[in-house]
Amino acid sequence: MNLAAMDPKNYDAQLQQKRIKLEQAFANFNPPALEIFASEPMHYRMRAEFRMWHEGDDLYYYMFDKALNAKVRCDQYLPAGLLINQMMAAIIEELKPNPALRHKLFQIDFLSTLSGEILVSLLYHRQLDDEWRDQATQLKAKLATQFNVNIIGRARKQKIDLDKDFVVESLTVNQQALQYKQIENSFTQPNAKVSVKMLEWAIDATKQSQGDLLELYCGNGNFTIALAQNFNRVLATELAKPSVDAAQYNIAINKVDNVQIIRMSAEDFSDAMAKKRQYRRLEGIDLDSYDCNTIFVDPPRAGIDSETLKLVQGYERILYISCNPETLKDNLLTLSKTHEVSRFALFDQFPYTDHMESGVLLVRR
Repeated sequence: MNLAAMDPKNYDAQLQQKRIKLEQAFANFNPPALEIFASEPMHYRMRAEFRMWHEGDDLYYYMFDKALNAKVRCDQYLPAGLLINQMMAAIIEELKPNPALRHKLFQIDFLSTLSGEILVSLLYHRQLDDEWRDQATQLKAKLATQFNVNIIGRARKQKIDLDKDFVVESLTVNQQALQYKQIENSFTQPNAKVSVKMLEWAIDATKQSQGDLLELYCGNGNFTIALAQNFNRVLATELAKPSVDAAQYNIAINKVDNVQIIRMSAEDFSDAMAKKRQYRRLEGIDLDSYDCNTIFVDPPRAGIDSETLKLVQGYERILYISCNPETLKDNLLTLSKTHEVSRFALFDQFPYTDHMESGVLLVRR
C-alpha cells in the first residue's frame, strides 16, 4: 500500500492513467469506446483490515507502506467508509485500557454497509476465554449506543460470535432496493457505490436478452439477484458453501423466484454439461430444459480454465466481469475467435492502486 498516493486531488489523473492503460492493452480486440465508472475519491471502501501495534499503554492501527518500506500508524484511513473511520476511533479507546480485550490482539477487520451496519472482527494470538466473552459483550453494549454493531473474536481454530457473523447490505440499483447478506471472512465487493454501477451496467448490457441465463462463479448472488429480471430463469453455480448459503438467503429476502443455485465448481459443471460425468448434486435438475443464450462469468483472478472456456464459447452472448485485465486478455485471445466485443467498461473499484475491474459483453460473430 502506497499511502502517499492516496490524494483525492490526484484521483482524476490516476483514473485517466488507468483508462489509457486499459485501452492500449485491449486495442487489438477492436472494442467500442470504453465506458468509465469512477469511484468516490475518498471513503469508498466498505471493508478494511488493520494490524495492531502495542507500545506501552498505547495501542494503534498500522499498515505497511511499500513506498517507505515501513509500517505507518493509521488512526484514520482515507479509503475506508466514514462508518469504519468512526468505529476505528470509538473502539480503540475502549480497547486500550482493557487487558482482557487487548492482550495479544494483532489485527482488527471491519465490514460495513451503506445501510449503516458494521461488523468488527478481533483477531488474537491466544485462545479466548469466558472473560474475553464477558468483556466483549460489555464492549458491544457500549458501542451499540452509537452504532449498529456486531463483534466477532477469532483465534487459532476458534471463533466466537456474540450475535451474528454477517451484515445485510441494501443497494439501490435503478431505484430498486436489493438486499445482500455479506458474511464475515467471505468475498464481497469492497466498493459498494461502484458495485451499484457494475450491477446497473450488467442489467443494461443484458436488457434485450431472451431465454435463460447461465452464471458461473456466482458468489453470494450479487449479480444473480440483479440480472434475474432480464431472463426467464437463471441457473447459477458457486463452489464455496458460505457463499452458496448467502446466495440462497439473498434469493429469499429479495423474493426472486426464477433462480436455481448449484454448489459446484465451474470445472465440474463444464464436465456435466459436456456429459463427461454425472454428479449427485445435479439430481433433479434438468439441464437440458434450460434455454440459455447468454452466459455470465465473474471468475477469480486466475481467469477461466481451458475446459470452462470451451463451455463459455458455446453461448451467443458472454458477459464477463474481470478483476484481472491480464487473465481477461488471455481469455479473450480464445473467445475473440468466435465472438466480438460489443461493450467495454472500466469500474474503478480500487482507487490509488494498479488494480482494475473491467467488463466486456461479447456477441457471436
